[in-house]
Amino acid sequence: MIPVLTAAEMRDADRRTIEEIGLPGAVLMESAGAAVARAVRDRFPGVRRPAVLCGKGNNGGDGFVVARELLALKPAVFLFGPRAEARGDARLHLGVYERSGGVVREVLDEAAWAGARPSVFAADLIVDALLGTGLSQAPSGLVGQAIRDVAERPEPWRSPLVAVDIPSGLSSDSGEMPWPTLTAALTVTFAAAKYGHVLPPACERVGDLVIADIGIPRSLLEGAGLWLLEDGDAARAFPPREPGAHKGTFGHLLVIAGSVGKTGAAVLAATAALRTGAGLVTVATPAPALPAVAAGRAELMTEPLPTDSTGTLDLGAVTRALALAKDRDAVVLGPGLGHEAGTRAFVRDFVRRCPTPLLVDADGLNALAASPREKVATDALRRSSPTVVTPHPGEMARLAGSSTSEVQRRRLETARAFAMETGAVVVLKGQRTLVARPDGRAAVNPTGNPGMATAGTGDVLSGIAGALLARGCDAWTASTAGVYLHGRAGDEAAAHMGQESLVAGDLVDHLPRAFRSLERAGA
Repeated sequence: MIPVLTAAEMRDADRRTIEEIGLPGAVLMESAGAAVARAVRDRFPGVRRPAVLCGKGNNGGDGFVVARELLALKPAVFLFGPRAEARGDARLHLGVYERSGGVVREVLDEAAWAGARPSVFAADLIVDALLGTGLSQAPSGLVGQAIRDVAERPEPWRSPLVAVDIPSGLSSDSGEMPWPTLTAALTVTFAAAKYGHVLPPACERVGDLVIADIGIPRSLLEGAGLWLLEDGDAARAFPPREPGAHKGTFGHLLVIAGSVGKTGAAVLAATAALRTGAGLVTVATPAPALPAVAAGRAELMTEPLPTDSTGTLDLGAVTRALALAKDRDAVVLGPGLGHEAGTRAFVRDFVRRCPTPLLVDADGLNALAASPREKVATDALRRSSPTVVTPHPGEMARLAGSSTSEVQRRRLETARAFAMETGAVVVLKGQRTLVARPDGRAAVNPTGNPGMATAGTGDVLSGIAGALLARGCDAWTASTAGVYLHGRAGDEAAAHMGQESLVAGDLVDHLPRAFRSLERAGA
């Protein structure tokens, strides 16, 4: 996992590196600028006319190093403010650049910016070193004007933009964008990602993200509260299989799902579990739905749950489901179960009494949130066994007694709060799915694409994560590896089929490709 820091946490890591490790700030700045220049040469080898826009602070200092590293290209370098106001290490590197033969043009007023703008727009690459990670209010003055003008530059002058640390205008501490910002094709940040790099919608302005090592020790970053998932986090959940392994080695998952008209949800979840390597999968479903579920996949085992005369789960269903769960390694509860009163009562009772690791999704979550005044969700999820909940924003709103818009505005805070309140690991689905655990630690998933916004993809996720629980993973590992693999399968499917045509079954079919991509990444 890659640590994700706030601006304050990053400043503290910088300070401790300088004071405790003894690595001077000017050296850190040199390493940062050199990393950006390497990324420019690697990603844009055809660049011939770069422009570098520098602020007066440390971000500008990084920009002067970039300009010096690209000096052979004769970059057009602009400082927004007088030289005398360049501070600390930035002032040092400004002087080094000029003594190395570089030329810096000061932009002191609107007329100067009007004169500089044609050179900036004519550049075949713009390096944005205006503002760094400490932004807490809307950019103003000449810098604010430059951000707006560059962001709105006409199409013929839309050359790639490389951001130093973060695109100017973005807040490093949230995914919100309340004012104009720049949009980068590539962002090179240092030591760790920042919240604005990984949380939507701000992450859409970052482009490709490169996290450069500039000498800050990893030990100074380990206290991060948010982490970005990467290939290894999923790959480690699937160690090589021992030669003597058998189907019992990889767990037996019980999927309690489906109802008449919604049997596809049960089949998708159970098939995804098989594709994720569960040794055995049994689907327990209301008796009238069983024939359709059984016909959905030959490898599945099925068990009928008793129903009343209307086809709704009756009181005896809890006893039967608990007996089945006792002999299984994990349970997935909810996909396609329906919303009937009997089903809601079944879910609440089962969740309280289930003795095995449990993942609750879809109609299971709706049942728990059906009576918010009774705090049903909070009470039922306080279990001694590992528990995972996988709500989409609407389900999260019902569970938390909030609104969908409020959940979307405060995704990270909502997921963390619900995990702390219930003791469950919370998987809040959506763009950049979040995983939060009861101690406040959270992870953000970078895989996945808009083509996955289609019926049934959540059922596939519940099967993937449920299989990992059955295979012996703890709730956090099952959730983080599960969401990463799920998104990677969606990316593989989109690459081969396009986003518009994607259906949930395509994710199941592309799980083998997703596994192979993890193997290649670890090779």
